[in-house]
Amino acid sequence: MTLPRLTRRLALAAAFALGVASCGGGDEKAGGAPTEITFSILSAEGQNSSGPLWEPLLEDMSKAIGVPVKTHFGSNYTVLVEAMRADQTQVAWFSAKPALEAIDRAEGEVIARTVDLDGLDSYRATLIVHADSNITLEQVLACGKQFDFGIGDAQSTSGTLAPLTFLFNPRGINPAACFKTVRSANHQSNALSVASGLLDVATSNTVNTVFLTRQNPRAAAQIREIWQSPPIPESGIVIRDDLDPVFKEKIRSFFLTYGQGEGAEAERQRRVLAGLNYSQFRAADDNYLNPVREMVADQQLQAARGRNDAAAVTAAEAELQRLRSLREVQP
Repeated sequence: MTLPRLTRRLALAAAFALGVASCGGGDEKAGGAPTEITFSILSAEGQNSSGPLWEPLLEDMSKAIGVPVKTHFGSNYTVLVEAMRADQTQVAWFSAKPALEAIDRAEGEVIARTVDLDGLDSYRATLIVHADSNITLEQVLACGKQFDFGIGDAQSTSGTLAPLTFLFNPRGINPAACFKTVRSANHQSNALSVASGLLDVATSNTVNTVFLTRQNPRAAAQIREIWQSPPIPESGIVIRDDLDPVFKEKIRSFFLTYGQGEGAEAERQRRVLAGLNYSQFRAADDNYLNPVREMVADQQLQAARGRNDAAAVTAAEAELQRLRSLREVQP
């Protein structure tokens, strides 16, 4: 536990000891158990499209934990993280990067991670080339400004951060200096450009591969992977870690048992999950986000080097090495 978090915990305990009412005290029963829960959902599409998909699950959650569950939708994860920090929301579905933000800034704790219909709870960044080309990973890493390269948006986890963290930066490779040209675009655009021969090499990910195979099998057949990153965590369920412990365990149990077992009710729950493109929620803790932490640490290292900040470089290198030692496959 970090010192700021410990300090906040002690201050909160002192406030309770003095009988000071907590923020939003009207929403809590005696003893700290809330009388309702607000569940936030990061949704690029908004409430109209996502709401009907989540509504059955949250209705089941309300029945299971014994209090109403309200929903709070948003497309801006910074706002949703701040809402959790202010205890305006207590539980959230977040993708990996905002989940990490919630842990670091909003007293968040991971209780589960999502598993897709194929049984996967993570995905991987990839490097792709045309299926008929003879381009190898060794040739790509040799640089020489001989290939046209497609990369993702600057903040894209799998399109930019993962390839830099796990492939290029550890080898001291700057893509801008390595390739003949570098173009930034989304995964689908880059993949189609590789398939049509407009790009020699590009970043992508395994989710995009599945999507392209289903939607455009002819283009997918023209693509070959030459590299995959370590697993990148998918979305997860985050809960405020100062929630009443008994109540918190009810929420954890609900997600970990939802859609499991036999019988008509389990089948109904599995249909609800399938609407969200999930098969289950799997037990997880904050460590499942370590690959994202590694990307953040790598960004901090590159920034420190750019500032010529020797102390910051040393600290970032130590943190990056610690995180790298936690996974079996080294970059």
